[in-house]
Amino acid sequence: MNTLVFEGEFGGETATAGKIENYPGIISIDGYDLMKVMKRQAEGTEERERRSRVQFLGEKVQKIESKEGHFLVTGRSGSEEPSGSKSEQEIVQAKAVILAIGSKRRHLGLPKEHELTGRGVHYCVTCDGPVFAGKTVAMVGGGDSSVKGVNFLGEYAQKIYFIIRGKEIIAEPINFGQMKKLGDKVEVLLETEVKELVGDKRLEKIMLSKFHNGSAELVLDGMFIEIGYDPDQTFAKQLGLKTDEAGYTKVDAMMRTNIPGVFAAGDATNHFGRFKQDITAAALGAVAATSAYEYNKIHGQ
Repeated sequence: MNTLVFEGEFGGETATAGKIENYPGIISIDGYDLMKVMKRQAEGTEERERRSRVQFLGEKVQKIESKEGHFLVTGRSGSEEPSGSKSEQEIVQAKAVILAIGSKRRHLGLPKEHELTGRGVHYCVTCDGPVFAGKTVAMVGGGDSSVKGVNFLGEYAQKIYFIIRGKEIIAEPINFGQMKKLGDKVEVLLETEVKELVGDKRLEKIMLSKFHNGSAELVLDGMFIEIGYDPDQTFAKQLGLKTDEAGYTKVDAMMRTNIPGVFAAGDATNHFGRFKQDITAAALGAVAATSAYEYNKIHGQ
């Protein structure tokens, strides 16, 4: 098949995951490096160049339309020309579409959160954690991803406040044990929420839902938010795809959606429930690609 990949942001969440040690065949690798290897394999090595038909576009898909037995996929880089005008749209006609769009990080939904993003409020520990060497930071979460984030911050930050809305930390034992080794560097605040972000040009402090050391104020150099993900329902709404109660695209055992020619894989689906790892995403991608190939043989040119 002639295959075109609308890449959007390179590597998705895996590219920002830091060290990965649970992908079969690879003992330990940085997530960004793993995605570079996967992309290079998909593009084709010199030996495979003649039979490799995969092209990558560094654009994000804006719209997908179903039209007379095929799909019109509209992408845009989002960059601006020197004149200030938006770059032109790229419209591609495809016989089959695979949605491997992952899911989006949840935000706290507080005033100033958007304005202070990148200015003390952060969502990618591996991207921005090293900036806070010797500083005081907070991690908002409570699940395994946030615990791994705390462990990563432990290599840089002087003090970490771990703010958890629930009554307990839910994490894999190996990650929880690693966090415990950080000792007094990590202070856990259970049943506590962030109620307000304070600062104009950058985050200065946060207001908590309950007192800590006699005050609801907590002065910070930075705060990281790791409270889970929500599925992107943009294309589900555009194409009329069926979704579950959480908004994930429904698929059958072969990754087929309710719309013929549209397939979904990875974190865009809830196929394995809450269990989401690179190995499960890769497995679902392989199934979706096989289904798209079979569909294309029957309904192709």
